Amino acid sequence: MIFAYRPLGAGLEKLPNEGDLSDALWVDLLSPQPAQVEAVEALGVSVPTLADMQEIEVSNRLYREGDTEVLTIVLPGLDRNKEPSFGPVAFLITPERLFTVRYHTPRPFETYATHAGQSSAGCAGRRRVFLGLVEEIIARIADLMEGVGAAVDEQSHIAFRNPAPRGDELADALRALGKQSEQVAKYRHALLTVERALSSFGLGLEGEKDKSLTNILKAEVKDCQALTVHGDFLSGRIAQLTDVMLGLINLEQNDTSRILSVVAVLFLPPTLVASVYGMNFPFIPGLDSPYGYLIATALMIGSALGTYLLSKWKNWL
Repeated sequence: MIFAYRPLGAGLEKLPNEGDLSDALWVDLLSPQPAQVEAVEALGVSVPTLADMQEIEVSNRLYREGDTEVLTIVLPGLDRNKEPSFGPVAFLITPERLFTVRYHTPRPFETYATHAGQSSAGCAGRRRVFLGLVEEIIARIADLMEGVGAAVDEQSHIAFRNPAPRGDELADALRALGKQSEQVAKYRHALLTVERALSSFGLGLEGEKDKSLTNILKAEVKDCQALTVHGDFLSGRIAQLTDVMLGLINLEQNDTSRILSVVAVLFLPPTLVASVYGMNFPFIPGLDSPYGYLIATALMIGSALGTYLLSKWKNWL
């Protein structure tokens, strides 16, 4: 699919599907088909494939091809099945316009056009559109990190509540923390790629007369760095809560093992008495007594009761 936008007043206007792409300031390609790729390449731009965008080498993600600056970052979004996913997005900045190529749906690409003129960068030019999109992306990642923080708070309440959580609750909380830890790692990776793209973009601003672009760029780099620090903080909280929950699970398992061990010990003295009186020796005391069975039973009950009282006195139960 192709989404094309042209300047309209202080904002952006979406061009009709059959509109002339040469009028567009921003051309957004979503899982482009061959015919759509040909239409864009007719404007003198080489559209990277998904395989090209997935290369991890910096030289394959940040480079210049003639007059076109190519910046590839990794962003959270939704795939074709509306499931959360992370994927690469390529920004192609030419002297005339901005092209973006993506194979999933990051939310900023759906929301930016409606209020492009309200961003700090505005949308008067392809560079300002790029910085405005990045500003929207950073704000989105910040919102996602806030969601992780709220989820971590919820797991924290489970871990430290009174009465103590059950084992199944702790297991569910551990799985939730693992999921949040994975999300934070991906958000930090996204921020790293955004910061690298901004640094590369800044090299093209050297000698730029409009210093406001440089100021906006510096502010966005600082936002990335601040969010990265916040991501480290969240990772630390998650690691601490994971340790606490594992400790609580170990304590619960230890209590269960202790109870089972004491219960097993309770039956040892009666078993010993029963074993002794089960021997076939004629000189066993009380064997010929009519009360022998009652005596042996009393000894077994008494030994078990004595063991139980001793365990209670030692706080083993």
